[in-house]
Amino acid sequence: MSAASTPARGWNTPLRRGLAIFAMVFLLAVVTGISQGSASILLILTQATAYALIALGLNIQWGYGGLFNFAIMGFLMVGGAATVFLSYPVNAEFWHSDGPLLLGRALVAFLIGLGLVWAARQSHRIGLGGKARTALVVIAWFAAYIIYRSQIDPAAAYIESTAGFVGGLGLHPVLGWAFGGLVSAIIAYYVGRICLGLRTDYLAIATIGISEILRALIKNMDWLTRGTMTVSPMPWPTPLPQELQAAGFSIANSFVFARLGFLALAAVILVGAFVLVQRAYGGPWGRMMRAIRDNHIAADSMGKDVTGRQLELFILGSILMGVGGAILATFTQIFDPSGYQPINHTFMIWVMVIVGGAGNNWGAVLGAFLIYIVWIISDPLAQVIFLNLSSLTNSLGWGAIPEIDSRALQMRVFVLGVVISIALRYAPRGLIPEVVRRET
Repeated sequence: MSAASTPARGWNTPLRRGLAIFAMVFLLAVVTGISQGSASILLILTQATAYALIALGLNIQWGYGGLFNFAIMGFLMVGGAATVFLSYPVNAEFWHSDGPLLLGRALVAFLIGLGLVWAARQSHRIGLGGKARTALVVIAWFAAYIIYRSQIDPAAAYIESTAGFVGGLGLHPVLGWAFGGLVSAIIAYYVGRICLGLRTDYLAIATIGISEILRALIKNMDWLTRGTMTVSPMPWPTPLPQELQAAGFSIANSFVFARLGFLALAAVILVGAFVLVQRAYGGPWGRMMRAIRDNHIAADSMGKDVTGRQLELFILGSILMGVGGAILATFTQIFDPSGYQPINHTFMIWVMVIVGGAGNNWGAVLGAFLIYIVWIISDPLAQVIFLNLSSLTNSLGWGAIPEIDSRALQMRVFVLGVVISIALRYAPRGLIPEVVRRET
């Protein structure tokens, strides 16, 4: 067999397989839409689109670079909090109070503390080194903490007692999504600088800690995020159902067209990110990333900046996670830090990438839609099954099944475990595995 025919056959088989699987997911969505209604399936597809963007970010980190990132939930919360700050309506009570002045003082205190730490770290230039320099840096950090807390604590207490929280800037929600990606990128830069030198398993543990730190900060900063009191309603970038109803739409049609408009905007962002990432990964940059992922020692010996390239992947993936988290918070119209759970906002994302196919952008998107649809419909399906079983057991004298609603909701986790077990057994590289063309 000639070398020219091998790539064609190797390409056609994954292509046909991918098209068939995408057709099955499309059919599943159609059946779900018929059974639950157009408004419900548009809600599911819009949220699945946001999750696809997040899964694409994880695929960049894990599929491209082999980076175990379990801080996904933290970046989703950062994206949601950032879009609250930028796009939520202006809180006039805060701006008409002494809150801005007090926060300005806190900012000055933060900058003073930052300057102290920087000066201590530069003390080697005047001949101070060793344990003396380390002690000076520790003292500088302690002094910076005291200076900052002396200003931020009174400011936070005043804002919470007078205005509730800072509020937003009233800008367009899409700007809030972009700001969520920007803040996530800044946090990812510093997290990556600290953690990317760790070995794979230690990196996973470190990012779990980072995620919990971010969650604790956002959940307890009531003056900025309202904490457990939640922020609602979040403004939409497209017309809300209530606005369409005021324009003459019926209640049913208003939800359909409103969600369809939001879905179209989210799909545009997903397609744009997908095209950019796909083109980058198919070029020299992508080949370098695959070389680092497969053998970072060999790549380092060839002069590649392994840590620098991994930092690029970590930041790029985190940007998509932040944007996806901002889209989710905007669409649900509520930002509730206590509503973020590892099973929903970390583990499920990993399942999407693993089942879809790590290292393949098509696989990540497919896995996101498949897993999220299965996750959503498993609850009503379980309720139907339990209700029928309850009728049967009751007729046999065994009694009815108690707490069907909560049991059906818990079946989501069981179904997710079954799906990933079957996928790992029969498709260990994912439904659409990575295809690397090699010159022959």
